[in-house]
Amino acid sequence: MKIIPLKEGNFLASKTKDFSLLDTTSDLTKGLRMSIQPFLIVTENDYILLDAGIGWKDENGKMVMLQKLEEENIDPGQITKVLFSHLHKDHIEGAIRSTEHGFEATFPNAELYIQKRELDFAMENKGNPSFDFEVLEKLIRLPNVVWMNDDQGQLTDEISYEVVGGHTPFMQVFWIREDGEIAFYGADDLPQESYLQYNVAFKTDFDGRKAMELRQMWQKEAEENHWKILLYHDLKKGIIEF
Repeated sequence: MKIIPLKEGNFLASKTKDFSLLDTTSDLTKGLRMSIQPFLIVTENDYILLDAGIGWKDENGKMVMLQKLEEENIDPGQITKVLFSHLHKDHIEGAIRSTEHGFEATFPNAELYIQKRELDFAMENKGNPSFDFEVLEKLIRLPNVVWMNDDQGQLTDEISYEVVGGHTPFMQVFWIREDGEIAFYGADDLPQESYLQYNVAFKTDFDGRKAMELRQMWQKEAEENHWKILLYHDLKKGIIEF
């Protein structure tokens, strides 16, 4: 498999979940520092996008994620699957783009895998700034949505998932396996390498203690099975290997 980080940038996320590019003028007391970094995994059978970023645009109005794909000579139409860990705005907004004809899917040929219980949770929390309900309502109306309801399973011979909770009640994580290689995406339960270095239950998580316990378990499994862990919010790294 080929793993391609599609980093949109390093950001400062305010308490109201507004994102601004991190630079020397950023007031670090006003929010949390994080990258936004979806991943594309290319296997023999699929082009798999793990979460869809925030849809950040450069000064010319072009989506950074699409530029990254262009640099890899990959067209958005080649993406076959988009796997959503959860539905916070910084994980879904890049799945939709605005055109002169209205909104459309950024990846028109991809199946969009969404956990139905995570959607239900989002819709019960209207007004929560972590969600962009305008984008979310457009996303779920796209024709290629695949609704997921099980706690765990196989999407293909290569892709498995499990609903683990932690950061959100029904957040799901993914494993992609090919030719003995294992890539693991723990999304916001394991977004940065530092989360493995400190056993901390974060108050920003729905269930911080559970997320902490999951990280401890995953680190042990990663060491035993030589996983490649994909870090969505790490400022410096995309992948750590065990």
